[in-house]
Amino acid sequence: MPSTFIDPKALLVAGVHFGHKVSRWNPKMAPYIFARRNLIHIIDVRETVKGLIKACHFLEKLAAKGELILFVGTKRQACTVIRNEAKRCGMPYVAERWLGGTLTNYATIRERLGRLKTIEEWEKDGTINRYGKKEQASIAREKRKLIRNLDGIRTLDRIPATLMIIDPCHESIAVAEADKVGAATVALIDSDGDPDTIDVPIPGNDDSMKVIQIVVAKLADAVLEGRARAPHVVAPEPVAQQSVSVGGRERGGRGRGERLFGFGGPRGPGGGGGGRGRGPGGPRPAPAAPAAPPQ
Repeated sequence: MPSTFIDPKALLVAGVHFGHKVSRWNPKMAPYIFARRNLIHIIDVRETVKGLIKACHFLEKLAAKGELILFVGTKRQACTVIRNEAKRCGMPYVAERWLGGTLTNYATIRERLGRLKTIEEWEKDGTINRYGKKEQASIAREKRKLIRNLDGIRTLDRIPATLMIIDPCHESIAVAEADKVGAATVALIDSDGDPDTIDVPIPGNDDSMKVIQIVVAKLADAVLEGRARAPHVVAPEPVAQQSVSVGGRERGGRGRGERLFGFGGPRGPGGGGGGRGRGPGGPRPAPAAPAAPPQ
């Protein structure tokens, strides 16, 4: 089991008890409020410790079963902490921007990751040099955008069992998508949040970088302890990639059902319409085969 020792003094020094102004509070957070001082709500640190211990046990059990835990924190105070701690415990993360449909349109996200892998393979084997300078610049811009938005979820080969969220008010789209796909949520939630939307709430100041560092580090330690005693899990087969035109822009359909809950399965004939493909100017080396690199 993960270590349950949590120093309340360290949390107090970090400012975990400072909530928002009284005018901004959510009445559903009343059980977690200790008092009101100078028009600011003071969060009960005992409730913070209880929630953190419960979250540690919960994540440790999931990690021991080989489940994926997606760390989410895109606010300025949380992005660096989320990125570092998720990498330390070997879990996927979203630290720049939550793309709408990351979970509910999972198949399209896997296609974009396949596109990123294809571009990196072109750079590795020199295929990229067969394109003109303008097309190479367009591909480089596309790669930078893909890395910025998707680099943290490269290892997200299936729908995660749990989302670990910093400030569910700021990450409301992630909370809604987790609810739609049936993923549990663990969140550091301030006095303006709605604890009813979170499975394991951790009441505390979600605007303090020090508090976020302490909480996320403790949860990452729990994940590491769970993974240390997890049975060997066979890696899933790679998802088939869909080649696209150079610099093109493809858009997935809106069909749900089996394609949504099939975790990245192939699209059916009625899976939605494609978008327009708009490539950069200049001659293409192989116009007859837009879906593959030129020979």
